[in-house]
Amino acid sequence: MSEITLGRYLFERLKQVEVNTVFGLPGDFNLCLLDKLYEVDGMRWAGNANELNAAYAADGYSRVKKLAAIITTFGVGELSALNGIAGSYSEHVGLLHIVGVPSISSQAKQLLLHHTLGNGDFTVFHRMSSNISQTTAFIKDINSAASEIDRCIRTAYVYQRPVYLALPANLVDDLVPASLLNTPIDLSLKPNDPEAEDEVIQTVCEMVQKAKNPVILVDACASRHDVKKETKDLIDATQFPAFVTPMGKGGVDEQHPRFGGVYVGTLSKPDVKEAVESADLVLSVGAILSDFNTGSFSYSYKTNNIVEFHSDYIKIKNATFPGVQFKFVLQKLVKAIKPFVKDYTPVPVPTLKLINSPHSPQTPLTQEWVWTKLSSWLREGDVVITETGTSAFGIVQTRFPNNTTGISQVLWGSIGYSVGAALGAVAAAEEVDKEKRVILFVGDGSLQLTVQEISTMIRWGLTPYIFVLNNDGYTIERLIHGEKAGYNDIQNWDHLALLPTFGAKVYDSIRVSTTGEFEQLTQSAEFAKNSKIRLIEVMLPTMDAPLNLVKQAQLTANTNKQQ
Repeated sequence: MSEITLGRYLFERLKQVEVNTVFGLPGDFNLCLLDKLYEVDGMRWAGNANELNAAYAADGYSRVKKLAAIITTFGVGELSALNGIAGSYSEHVGLLHIVGVPSISSQAKQLLLHHTLGNGDFTVFHRMSSNISQTTAFIKDINSAASEIDRCIRTAYVYQRPVYLALPANLVDDLVPASLLNTPIDLSLKPNDPEAEDEVIQTVCEMVQKAKNPVILVDACASRHDVKKETKDLIDATQFPAFVTPMGKGGVDEQHPRFGGVYVGTLSKPDVKEAVESADLVLSVGAILSDFNTGSFSYSYKTNNIVEFHSDYIKIKNATFPGVQFKFVLQKLVKAIKPFVKDYTPVPVPTLKLINSPHSPQTPLTQEWVWTKLSSWLREGDVVITETGTSAFGIVQTRFPNNTTGISQVLWGSIGYSVGAALGAVAAAEEVDKEKRVILFVGDGSLQLTVQEISTMIRWGLTPYIFVLNNDGYTIERLIHGEKAGYNDIQNWDHLALLPTFGAKVYDSIRVSTTGEFEQLTQSAEFAKNSKIRLIEVMLPTMDAPLNLVKQAQLTANTNKQQ
């Protein structure tokens, strides 16, 4: 074909960048566009239960494959997705938000259409999204439409942020040259300014040479902006102790001999806290210094010698180098740094003790026991998703196998995020490696916000492990305020009935209440196989929580009371 429709062009481009599943919901302004998806071999329309869940799913998909797409309809659909899109923006997750909008003629005539505010303003929702998008495009001219699509896809991938793309209903059937598909979208980073880059590398090497007790601290953007390999190479080249933040979990292989644990300011284990805070040089990779990620801003470095490596700038002490990207800097630093660390003698790193105290098989489960025991069940390549709440804090004390992907939403913290994200992650994992396991940990309260997306998992035959931590309501909220308050209570569900209710035919629904039941489950070779969708209800005491969450809740409560 010499020409193809603009709608097909969009989906061909997404396929070229390995976005094979598209999330969202149909609406009358995007129906003609959705027709075109089925013209592209290998593309899957997920068909979500609602737009918010679709946005969460796109977020989870992108965290596995580095880019995702969601399609909503104008007004009611796109606004329903914005909470999820905002979370992707705050946490550096690349996705393309495609909105089917009314035809250009309808906009020009300012028709009083449904899904509008009734005032003839067809740009208001676009303006809303512009505040949580790296860039936006509102297609109006078929001659520039293809290049705008390419620009949006590139921007979402390179900057790892959401991008808003509005497609009028009348343009999706217009034709563009098919030959445009022959030139791949350039997803490469532009080179750094050589002088600025050289100055950064020289300065860092000089600081490293003088340091006696340096550490490397890895945060979320190391994973988001794809420098996990460069970070590992830096650890290997220097042999400095390496630590991660809660959001950075999975950014460093935790079986690495130089891995020392998770640093969360005052909430850290004492030996980790001492190791990081006594350093005379901190090499920080991809930091996102939010309250829950830093123990309510309780970092207490004893040094001003801090180098922050970011995706689009470097900060050395008080000097900032804008536009200098950490991927290229880290690659060159690894090659340059060896002569400057030749006199460094590696110091011991803190070790994580994973031995549970002796117990009877009838011992009731506790958070502390479950998160410690989990370390021995996870395997290399797993994708582990934890909900904001006890799960996101508990997973900090679990030691990951190598090449484990950790997904949590510590900064944005939207309750219910993890269920939608698990759908996206398991769809992406299936496309990457059918043996890859996706394991979700979600509280019984959080589950109730987004439970419908389990039906989408079943629809596509996806096989995640869904661990429902049943502690009778919103425990994280109870810890912050209102332990006995009715607003932290929820209606108790029959969790074991959820999978068949949503139509599952091949599944496991299991309840565990004791350490013996949990151990028997995790020691089962059949249970370890990624062969069916499973829901495991884990019964826990209402006010039982990981110790670091208890402390964080106290800090948060005090912050909320401050004037």
